Amino acid sequence: MPPLLIAAFLITALLYASVGFGGGSTYNALLVLSGADYRVMPLIALVCNMIVVCGGIWRFARTGDLSARRLLPFLAASVPAAWIGGRTPISETFFVGVLGGALLLSGIRLTFQKRESEPVPRHDSTRRIHPILSTSLGGAIGLLSGLVGIGGGIFLAPVLYFMRWGTPRQIAAASSLFILVNSFSGLAGQLMKLQDMALLSEAAPYWSLPIAVLIGGQAGSWLASYKLKPDLIRRLTALLILYVAARLLWRWTGMI
Repeated sequence: MPPLLIAAFLITALLYASVGFGGGSTYNALLVLSGADYRVMPLIALVCNMIVVCGGIWRFARTGDLSARRLLPFLAASVPAAWIGGRTPISETFFVGVLGGALLLSGIRLTFQKRESEPVPRHDSTRRIHPILSTSLGGAIGLLSGLVGIGGGIFLAPVLYFMRWGTPRQIAAASSLFILVNSFSGLAGQLMKLQDMALLSEAAPYWSLPIAVLIGGQAGSWLASYKLKPDLIRRLTALLILYVAARLLWRWTGMI
């Protein structure tokens, strides 16, 4: 395993964990740029995703920002949809294109994300979302996330911001839980797909990457806990994501 790839995973986990996300899309992108087989990338990325995001969920649960009950309508459809997406074979062109677009969206969202120090909105300033709309959105995000092997937080967070679902910290907490649950579901689908295709063993050489993100995720959670210039960390994360997105989309243009 190239030491540079291990270091890149560690740094990515550190940055993502510090802002409450898992980093699945960037792990996939790094694997694409390293020349790995695209069919096993989602499996590796989802495992790393779950390792990193657990720290954020624990942190948000302690601060009281996590509300699983309010998120339930989104999860009701996203969980089975993520499994279906993970189980479905896709082309490399589709995989790289959607992944590049997801990274671009994530980088832009982090660039313009509200500061956590902003005044907390009144309870009546948050909107109640109709369960049918929540379920439909959750299903669509879950399916797309399962197809490319990510947790879906980078799709969910902008939707929740647009709908004024809650405060920035509440949305980050909801996204973290959404990522964890859908990563489990997507991983189950990916395992079944790879087993059917006799490709499961191809992921074995990447065993060191989950260890790297465990270390990086713990470091990122420590940074977040001690509030070491969160805005600077967020900007650095956005720059990393946008750079990787640009490289990935450039590669995608040569594939279409």
